[in-house]
Amino acid sequence: MRSAPERPVRILGISGSLRRDSYNGRLLARAAQLLSAEVHYARFEQLKAIPPFDQDDEASPAPGVTAWRDSVKWADALLVSTPEYNSSLPGQLKNAIDWASRPADRPALRGKDAAVIGASTGMFGAVWAQAEVRKALAAAGARVLDRELAVGEAHAQFDNNGRLLGEALEEQLQQIVTCLVAEATTSIAARRAASLAGAP
Repeated sequence: MRSAPERPVRILGISGSLRRDSYNGRLLARAAQLLSAEVHYARFEQLKAIPPFDQDDEASPAPGVTAWRDSVKWADALLVSTPEYNSSLPGQLKNAIDWASRPADRPALRGKDAAVIGASTGMFGAVWAQAEVRKALAAAGARVLDRELAVGEAHAQFDNNGRLLGEALEEQLQQIVTCLVAEATTSIAARRAASLAGAP
């Protein structure tokens, strides 16, 4: 039996698109609606303020970097929704992952559970971008779910209430958020048990 955490699970959502009312923003909003009331969800809205990674700036990172790292540290798990730019992930999202992979001895992403979903106006729903994001997150130390949700032709996939029109897509999204919360719950319990085992 999975033990309940002492506090609610914290999920941080981030869209790889900077566009207002982007399809990936809509996808995150729908995912948040599918979370149980006991889960604390927050969306990181300052991606545009994160500069390109530069090791020369590590000693005094920009405020946007500090806000991003603090948000990742707050979260138990990340839910990333990405578009696809030129068959890969957006540069601004890669910058964020790079900053959260540093400093090398205590990266903000280390041990964080993460799931990646995506939407695009093309047929394939950003599957290549999702694969790149999963690879980058894993390299940064995150525990990434081996699942994907590809929402192709996204301009025709949402109703006026933000729900996905395809029943299969709705079910997949529900399964992903449920699995992410379950993994985060297990991780919280494991860290608590390890802490108690190390107590004098």
